[in-house]
Amino acid sequence: MPDTDAAARFYDALLGWRAGFDASPEAQGYGQFHLNGKVVAGVGPTMSPDSPPHWTTYVATDDIEATTARVREAGGTVVVPPMQVLQAGRLAGYTDLEGVFFMAWQSLDHRGAEVVNEPGAWAWNELNTRDPAAAREFYPKVFGWEHGGNAYYTEWKTADKTIAGMMPIPPDLPPDVPPHWLVYFAVDDVDASVKLAKELGAEQTGPFVDSPAGRLATVRDPQGALFALISGLQEHH
Repeated sequence: MPDTDAAARFYDALLGWRAGFDASPEAQGYGQFHLNGKVVAGVGPTMSPDSPPHWTTYVATDDIEATTARVREAGGTVVVPPMQVLQAGRLAGYTDLEGVFFMAWQSLDHRGAEVVNEPGAWAWNELNTRDPAAAREFYPKVFGWEHGGNAYYTEWKTADKTIAGMMPIPPDLPPDVPPHWLVYFAVDDVDASVKLAKELGAEQTGPFVDSPAGRLATVRDPQGALFALISGLQEHH
């Protein structure tokens, strides 16, 4: 985020998060959001002036070097080579065949979010793509995922557990809307939360949708990072 303090104020007011930043030079301005004392997300300065504010989807791995090799073999691009993050873990960043950015995380002291699927916490990740067939080839090669679902909505699975989703970008959206991984946060009342987000300076980017998973809407925060809110969350993983 260009302004991590402003991001902390926004997500505190919207989701009840408390931000804590590591003041050491090695942390490079990175911080963590906490919900009821548990780590729920991370925040850091924008890596490049050309990089727009965004929420990043991380995928856990036991071997970041092997994952990086598989990304290359599958035709993806290594954007951030594997690197150590203090004693927390190792990360790397990639783009898939469509240029969609995502990251992998090999944990050491920090496994990731300590609370999920509760109001105020992460709930779902979804790939929005114009080339579902290419994604169905790429991600299984990199992470060993299987896929199910139906002709429109893909469910990514591992060990018989649904872990993420994928859907095509609607053709009526402008071509300048890039493919992307979308992060969902759970809330008690999506209508009330979207109303609050707009009062805090965010923009609702699409209509409310009643889906089998719950009622949802997409929002762009005051600095431009896109995310989704969902209430009435149904069990999916």
